[in-house]
Amino acid sequence: MDQIKRSQHHNSLVAGIIRENPLFVTVLGTCPALAITKSLEAAVGMGILFTFVLICSNVLISALRKLIPEEVETPAYIVVVATFVTVVKMVTEAFVPALFDSLGVFLSLLVVNCIVLGRAEAFANKNGVYDSFLDGVGNGLGYTLALIVIAFVREILGTGVLSFGSIFPFLKVNGANVTLPILKGNGYDYSISLFAEPAGAFIVFGIMMAIIAVIANRKKDKEAAVKRAAAIAAAQKAAAEKARQQTAAVEGGAH
Repeated sequence: MDQIKRSQHHNSLVAGIIRENPLFVTVLGTCPALAITKSLEAAVGMGILFTFVLICSNVLISALRKLIPEEVETPAYIVVVATFVTVVKMVTEAFVPALFDSLGVFLSLLVVNCIVLGRAEAFANKNGVYDSFLDGVGNGLGYTLALIVIAFVREILGTGVLSFGSIFPFLKVNGANVTLPILKGNGYDYSISLFAEPAGAFIVFGIMMAIIAVIANRKKDKEAAVKRAAAIAAAQKAAAEKARQQTAAVEGGAH
């Protein structure tokens, strides 16, 4: 029984990270993902805030799931999510104003984010608090990872450098932003400004989706090949056993 529970907890945690990644697999929350991923710092900040809102709303909705009437579930979920989003907005504006300005309206739109509401309806209102917490952590990490990947590629291709410190001041060195030249430096510039534009976000997202689809298809083909090989081996074993039995029957008849 304990092993089953551990397996359940493990699945709740890891499912949203890769196998059911909210952005790359279920294709949810694409608007903020494509809008705020020009900067790696902004993507990390959005991921942290998103994960906090998702975990807190999942836990509270799970704790109250037996008290919320079915007729008002969705409005109740929106109120819960809006409460945590308001807290996040106030704290971010007070302590990380650059991040607040960078995310703009997309921070407020977490109230109706389809991932947050989707996990509330599909998971939190059907499972216990601990599993809902793990589900929030897993999906939050999965979405954050997806944002980081897109932002990393877009910032390098779009600007030619990785810059730190413009949003999170503690990353500055001697009061100045840290800039890592990759495609742009003294005497060379291989950056493509298109990737810093909205069109570039769609291109990068499409390429990521294509790569994931290829990997998933190869995995399915490999699993299918293993199943076919197992079926052929089982058929050959059955045929050999049948031949052995026939041979034994013939030899027994001869005696």
